[in-house]
Amino acid sequence: MSGSVFMKVALAIAFLASWAQLVLGAPLASVEKRDVFVPPVLYPHAGTVWTKGQRHNVTWDTSNAPVNITNKVGSIFLRKGELTTPVVLAAGFDILLGRIEITVPWVVPDSDYSVVLFGDSGNFSPQFTINGPDVF
Repeated sequence: MSGSVFMKVALAIAFLASWAQLVLGAPLASVEKRDVFVPPVLYPHAGTVWTKGQRHNVTWDTSNAPVNITNKVGSIFLRKGELTTPVVLAAGFDILLGRIEITVPWVVPDSDYSVVLFGDSGNFSPQFTINGPDVF
């Protein structure tokens, strides 16, 4: 008989644990709906030429920003060709600023660079050129 009681208690505990997990995992009524914001990059644009070491403003359009943005913390990475590089041009800024000043990094001169603006999602600029002396 004690095995039967143990089994009933074990099943009751398992049921309560499952129920608690469902209740605790349910969304709260007070959580606001959040929207993904994908602002288009305005500068640099196609035809832009940057020189290594110069400072430029990366700009993006915030005119259609939703009220509740999923992630307002922005970062900007350099992209070369089809690959986003680990080169961080800026990080930790408010995505609603619409612009941030960066310093052009010392990279191999080429015409297939773009910037990637991260916040809610990644949105990249058209390709542009970075000039300057060769790295090596």
